[in-house]
Formats: sequence, C-alpha cells, structure tokens
Amino acid sequence: MSGNGTTAGDDPLQTAVWRLRSRACWADAAALLPPDTPGTALQRATLLVERCLYTERGWEDAEDALRTAEAQAHTDEERGAAACERGQLAYAATLHGVRDRADEARAALGRAAALIPPGAAGRALLDFRRGLLAENLTRSPQAARAAYRRAHAGAAAQADPLLLSFTWRHLAGLALRDGELTEARHGFAESLRIREELGYLVGTAPALASLADAESEPEASRLREEARRLFRLLGGVPTWLARQLTPPAPGAATA
Repeated sequence: MSGNGTTAGDDPLQTAVWRLRSRACWADAAALLPPDTPGTALQRATLLVERCLYTERGWEDAEDALRTAEAQAHTDEERGAAACERGQLAYAATLHGVRDRADEARAALGRAAALIPPGAAGRALLDFRRGLLAENLTRSPQAARAAYRRAHAGAAAQADPLLLSFTWRHLAGLALRDGELTEARHGFAESLRIREELGYLVGTAPALASLADAESEPEASRLREEARRLFRLLGGVPTWLARQLTPPAPGAATA
C-alpha cells in the first residue's frame, strides 16, 4: 500500500507497473522490475506483499522477494523500508489466519521505526501500518486513530494521494464504529474520490462498500451493487470483500 499512484516524469516503466498493480495484476507488475537494485527489489517485494493481502495467496513469492530486498538494502532508509514490508507481510499472514505472526509484525515495524525518522520518506506508510496492527490485531482503536492521524498528516505533507485514500478510509471506519456518521461519510467519500481519480481499480470496490455502510437506502444498495460489479470484474479480488458484499438470504433478519 505504498506509492502515490502517480508516475513522476511519466516514466514508461512505472506507468506500466502502476496500471498493472491497480488492476490486481501484481505478479505481472513485479515481473517488469529487475531485482538487481535496492529500489526495484523493494518495489517488487511491495507488490507481492500487497498481492498476499488482497488475494490470500502468493506467500512464498512474497517471502522470496522480501529476502532479496533485505539483502540488497544498504542504507538505514532501505533497511527500514524492507523492515516495513516484512511487518506488513507478517500482519497479512496473521490477519488472514495463515499463521500467527503478530509478534514478528510488531518487531519488524518497531525496527523500521528505529531506522526511519519522523518526517522522512516512508514514515507515513509506517505509521499507517502500525495503525493497522493496533486496530486489527491489538484491538486498540485509540492507538490506531493516533497512528492513522500521523500517517494522514505525513501523506498530505508528502503529496501521497494513494496513502491518503487509505488513511481517510480507516479513520472513517473508526468514526463509523463510534457512531459519527457525518465524519464517516466524509472520510469514505474522500477515499473513494481519490481512488477513482487515480484509477486505483482494485481499491475502488472496497471504498464503495465502505461508503455504503455509512449511507442510507437506496444509496447504500446502489453503492454495494457497483462494488459487486467491480469485485466480479477483478475476479473476486480483494478476497475479503466477499463477506461484506454477500447479500442477506431472503427472509433473513437484519440488524
């Protein structure tokens, strides 16, 4: 979930990588990048770790790419970025029930925090991922909110709209949990707007579904149907969205 969805200088390679990534073709995007420099090795690992989070498969490929990125890293910034990806992969494995790697995730993100100083490139993404751990593994919404707010401010300062789309969405999710519907709708709508502007297709269905949760009928049903259409278009990715989009059985009680 790193990268801002733009291609600085209209680099043809990065444009191609972004287009494939945004359409859930992570392996194809990674195949375009030679793993022989710290930057491209890390980018390959980032893509394949993201595939694990969205598809619940490709774990060995991500591990291999991550080991290569760790071996290529020489500076504190490079080592910190690799540690951040290590933490994200461990988080994804824990979240999806592949294996409990929560301690590894915390340790890796803590190592990244020691290597990436506040205000540096990569710190906002690190703060966001620490928020994910707090929200979904530690079950500490207050700590998650604080981390998401730091990430949000950092993403704004670094002009990283893709990361902003994630911080908007997760802050809105916490607001919805607290019953703050107006705040939740605003955050979900901002996340959706950014993703549509960037063409981040694989993230648009989750954004639509989240906004639907904060809307009333008939708008909520319209948003969910659009999310289902995109979900089917991408072959059922992200996998975890299926539970959220499954319509209730006929005659089933609703809360």
